[in-house]
Amino acid sequence: MATIKDIAKVAGVSISTVSRILNFDKSLNVSEDTRKKVLEIAEEMNYVTMKERKSKLKNHTIGIICSYTELKELSDPYFLSIRIAIEKKCNIEDIEFKLLYLNKILSDDNSSYKGLDGIIAIGIFQENEIEKLSELSKNIVFIDSSPDEWNYDSVVVDLRNGVKSALEYLTSLGHKNIGYIGAKVTPHNNYNHDELLNYREETYKDFMINKNNFNSNWLFKGNFTPEDGYSLMKEALKLNEIPSAFFIASDPMAIGAYKAIQEAGYSIPNDISIIGFDDIATAQYMTPSLTTIKVYTDYMGETALETLIERIKLDRKISKKIVLPVKLIIRDSCTRI
Repeated sequence: MATIKDIAKVAGVSISTVSRILNFDKSLNVSEDTRKKVLEIAEEMNYVTMKERKSKLKNHTIGIICSYTELKELSDPYFLSIRIAIEKKCNIEDIEFKLLYLNKILSDDNSSYKGLDGIIAIGIFQENEIEKLSELSKNIVFIDSSPDEWNYDSVVVDLRNGVKSALEYLTSLGHKNIGYIGAKVTPHNNYNHDELLNYREETYKDFMINKNNFNSNWLFKGNFTPEDGYSLMKEALKLNEIPSAFFIASDPMAIGAYKAIQEAGYSIPNDISIIGFDDIATAQYMTPSLTTIKVYTDYMGETALETLIERIKLDRKISKKIVLPVKLIIRDSCTRI
């Protein structure tokens, strides 16, 4: 890397003259030809100012890894929006990032992922997967899960209050019989077994029990996909007593549920009120527009990156668990009874 001394030698001027020209000192009394010559030589020799050097030294390389498949990401915009938010923030902050792949990390040949300053892990990971990640970097931030909170930072959302606000809203509209469509609890051998709890389902059960109106026949579980939302709602519509409203644990599932309801000849919200969770981009364009719980996925991604960079820079030893709030977005899919 060229220095001011190198440029001065080639240009045939003093070091101080080169320094003042490169710092655009207008009080320097030199000809325009000399000023131009020094700037051209500096450019040819790829000179980098001290400020730029320090800036480059501050840059970091991070890994972004998802616990789910690419197909899952395409079917659920929730995860895609989190990853895009991280990548966008990295580009703004001039932070280099690499997409990591679980199959390579779990194999013996993960040498291409060495040298990472930190990792952002999106989703729920098994114990052996977390151990492999920790071999690549000690600085890891988890999004949407919080395993081993003493060792790893995490960014999660307030699921309990989100579900509670949805159910309270339906109750305020006069609904008593409220069904639930959500995801099965998938067993993982995680450090923190609390992560195995489906907070949406548990909060729903607690709420309905407190209202003395819990009915296990109103609870349906599958995967967070439109296909399962469709099939589960078809099952629900076979009940002798169909709930007047359903809380659906993800917007993609709500999309499928809409289709099942409309195919069966029922009307939303006149016959069945629906409230979702996530507020994906298409929620407002559904017919009728979907009332849902908004999760600020872009802020989740940005917060995770900021937390990771802070930990890298400060070498922070105590981990952080950041719980972000969610918000009820009222649209047209619920009605008063």
